[in-house]
Amino acid sequence: MSKVEPEQHVGRRLRFRDLQAFFAVVQCGSMAKAATQLGMTQPAVSDIVAGLEQMFAVRLFDRNSRGVEPTIYGRALLKRGRAAFDELRQGIRDIEFLRDPTTGELKIGCPASVLGGLFSLAVERFCRQYPRVALRFDEVTSPGSDFPTLRERKHDLVLARIARPLVDEDDLDVEILFQDPLVVAADIHSGWGRRRKINPAELVDASWILTAPDTSVYLSVAEAFQSRGLAMPKTGLVALSGLLRMHLLSRGPFITAVPSSLLHFNANRLSLKVLPVDFQIRGYPVAILTLRNRVLSPLAALFIEHVREVAKLMAPTPQARRS
Repeated sequence: MSKVEPEQHVGRRLRFRDLQAFFAVVQCGSMAKAATQLGMTQPAVSDIVAGLEQMFAVRLFDRNSRGVEPTIYGRALLKRGRAAFDELRQGIRDIEFLRDPTTGELKIGCPASVLGGLFSLAVERFCRQYPRVALRFDEVTSPGSDFPTLRERKHDLVLARIARPLVDEDDLDVEILFQDPLVVAADIHSGWGRRRKINPAELVDASWILTAPDTSVYLSVAEAFQSRGLAMPKTGLVALSGLLRMHLLSRGPFITAVPSSLLHFNANRLSLKVLPVDFQIRGYPVAILTLRNRVLSPLAALFIEHVREVAKLMAPTPQARRS
């Protein structure tokens, strides 16, 4: 390929439309599919890619029978170009916010067990105060280890439980809101729910609803039984969702372990209670995660303030940690 053009020439020739076409080709893995997505012809998309490759004097895509995939140069452009696009979108949002602070859009990643508990109150209060703001929630796996949607800038922030050390967290800001222990719960009208005192040893023979053996909840429960010198009970029903496990409690003489905050905001509605048993189960901190080198939009900052206020219901003096 020819020599790369000087930076000032690239700046004059490079258009955001070109980067948009480039991103679409990466996402679709095909020039033809990208053209359909963009409402363009395939030759037009091919010309844009060829122009970019000529401009940078490197091959951005490897072509094969299955389509195309980015080279190391293409991945480098993808990483930096995505950040540039995100900053432009953030700038547009900031301008919209300055024109009218009561409107805008916020994209949040959150597991159902977090949103379905404490933070549903934060959402309710925020929406009441800013009814014209669009909150977009996507369910993310918790505990997560790398939170790719933050790094890909698909979410402005993520609310999650941190159950294992984060991987390559140098580019993340993590603010711990409160510790969320697991509690043993049952239907208030069940035989377990009518008991006034329960010996931990009795839990071994109970009908448990738990998560799979390789999950954080199961491992914490197993750790609690082991610390008491008790055998791990057999699991009658397996369900990952804490909300589902709580709903299933009303279907039989079951017990389960769920985050304290999740039960706190659903106990009355579902007729559940924390069992009177001296059985401590290690939980995990609930945190706000944001991308370190990404400037938060004013709307994101407002929403985070609402979350902090609600978190005080679980921890009067939540400790913040910047990682």
